[in-house]
Amino acid sequence: MNYTIREMQETEYPLLKDFLYESIFVPEGAAPPPRSVVESPELQVYITDFGTEKHDKALAAEADGKVVGAVWVRIMNDYGHVDDQTPSFALALYREYRGLGIGTALMEQMLALLKRLGYEQASLSVQKANYAVKLYRKLSFEIAEEKEEEYIMVRRLQK
Repeated sequence: MNYTIREMQETEYPLLKDFLYESIFVPEGAAPPPRSVVESPELQVYITDFGTEKHDKALAAEADGKVVGAVWVRIMNDYGHVDDQTPSFALALYREYRGLGIGTALMEQMLALLKRLGYEQASLSVQKANYAVKLYRKLSFEIAEEKEEEYIMVRRLQK
């Protein structure tokens, strides 16, 4: 699979709404939530006015002539919030592009960008049952807090 990772263009930011929906973990056998779930305030924090804050960064994965995945960060009071200096991650790929290494490449490039920009660490929240936990561990994210159904994970960027 040929793909390119690049900076997401401002004109593509509306795609983040789709990717936000795609990022929702749906356990095996469960019905996916309605698309309207992304309108809830706890999810809107990931995308509302994206690109207007200095800590908003987004990368896109392009394949087959279209954007097929995205990783984006911002400092926000989200599920993965640890402090007001740590950007929180969101990552999503369309289903047919999962399991091909694209998500890993997106994460690696965003981590490298954040390190270059001088951030000390980055965080995320992930459901314990989500297969992505394995990816995040492989990328050296560590569990900072364990909740009933999720982990808050942190990756140190500076030594």
